[in-house]
Amino acid sequence: MPLETDILVIGSGIAGLSFALLASSFARVLVATKKELIEAATNYAQGGLAAALAASDSAQAHVRDTLLAGDGLCDERVARRIVSDAPGFVRELEAWGARFTRAKAGGFDLGLEGGHSARRIVHAKDFTGREIERALVAAVRANRRIKILEDTLALDFILAKDPARVNGPDQNRCLGAALLKQREGKTVEVRSRCVVLASGGAGKIYFYTTNPEIATGDGMAMAYRAGCALHNLEFVQFHPTCLHHPKLRHFLISEAVRGEGAILRNVKGEAFMKRYDPRKELAPRDVVARSIDAEMKKTGDDCVYLDITHRSKSFIHKRFPNIYERLFSVGIDMAKDLVPVVPAAHYFCGGVASSISGRTALEGLWAIGEVACTGLHGANRLASNSLLEACAMARYAEEEIRQELADSLPSSRRASGFVPLKWGRQNLVGSDKNMLIAHNWDEVRRLMVNYVGIVRNEERLLRAARRLTMIEAEVEELAKSFQPTRDLAELVNITRLARCLVAGAGRRHESRGLHYMLDYPKKNPALIRPTIVSLQHPQAVIGKPREDSG
Repeated sequence: MPLETDILVIGSGIAGLSFALLASSFARVLVATKKELIEAATNYAQGGLAAALAASDSAQAHVRDTLLAGDGLCDERVARRIVSDAPGFVRELEAWGARFTRAKAGGFDLGLEGGHSARRIVHAKDFTGREIERALVAAVRANRRIKILEDTLALDFILAKDPARVNGPDQNRCLGAALLKQREGKTVEVRSRCVVLASGGAGKIYFYTTNPEIATGDGMAMAYRAGCALHNLEFVQFHPTCLHHPKLRHFLISEAVRGEGAILRNVKGEAFMKRYDPRKELAPRDVVARSIDAEMKKTGDDCVYLDITHRSKSFIHKRFPNIYERLFSVGIDMAKDLVPVVPAAHYFCGGVASSISGRTALEGLWAIGEVACTGLHGANRLASNSLLEACAMARYAEEEIRQELADSLPSSRRASGFVPLKWGRQNLVGSDKNMLIAHNWDEVRRLMVNYVGIVRNEERLLRAARRLTMIEAEVEELAKSFQPTRDLAELVNITRLARCLVAGAGRRHESRGLHYMLDYPKKNPALIRPTIVSLQHPQAVIGKPREDSG
């Protein structure tokens, strides 16, 4: 028997949980999450949420910084609305129990990060995401109208029709989703009047990433199989400063550390950023990441170093208690020692094409947070605009879905359903095929780092495309033969999404924002438009230009 609910939410980060709390006032909500409720990328966000709250700041200045970072591909209308509403989202999070750091004189202790022209980062010391997630999880668990399915992986959407037999997602409808209960190894259907996809990003496509283990692009791959378009996947933000240490491989050193004066140095101790950009350490992330990459290639070293030893130990410990303690646990005293860092995949500016409220072209499906592409981030996300966008989309989606349900969005209870991916019946437990799955997992991620990283060229992209085509064929054969497991389902998703990313990157013949092509080092004004990959356009196309691009 399928489970039934009004709204199925897939994902438990700030977007999914905020939406669930808002929607619970008028609907039955079921939240499905791959691991524990608290295990989301939000939990690992150190910096904070950007909002123009200081008297010396303004929403107009915040919009200007957002558009400048987005390098011509932002939707200015989206940016203006979200940025204007930002202070209200901060108050909403506080109402749900989030405790942000306050200044001695009252008000918020606002931080400064790269690309921002003013201090506007609302934070909870250096564990902002963890504090927000703590408050939201507590509020959700206390809400009787919200049901929770933990350790549950979303496999595919249930659709009214086969997406391969219609001309586009606008001729189809989402009826719910097929989920894998990982502990029991059983598949369950959830039928719902609408689905809100809040599954986050796909950093695990790359070998080096700041993302948690769950960030395998499941939602983006599901949306692709359902016929939805994916926009701008080539714009992957590499965080400039991920810790380079064997015992703490994915630990992010917040941009706020550079905001408080940390200096990037090469192995010789030289402060090298002045050679690449006049803004030095506070240049936007794409600039800093490329600069570090260039410096490492120039010197042949495995990392560069972050130096904040000129600040007092008391200041460092008070401002960055989490970072200080984690580094100290592996023998690094950031008050005395230089911190080894490398760029690592961090955030997808592209994703499922959606409106500002998360509405997709597929009736009954909304996508919010990092999984979506609204046009806010353009070619490069401004620091700390991600938590802001998640809050905004949750609120706007709630308002829209409230009206949809009031207008009697049809029930999916009696409708027949189609699931795009058909799984086999054999059991993978004890099978030697698990070795092949592990090998392909490793190969895809290393291939993406080596060929589709911070700096790209056509030759590398062609090599990546050829090898990914072969891997995907192997993976699809496994899926047709065996029952789903988490490792195999995630491999299906990262392989498909990697192919989509390579297709998009191959079509963008320019260097813009996070996408840098050695063959095309300059911007092309004719390409101020989204890159689109879909079932109808598997090789990617360049869409219509935005009339209101910033």
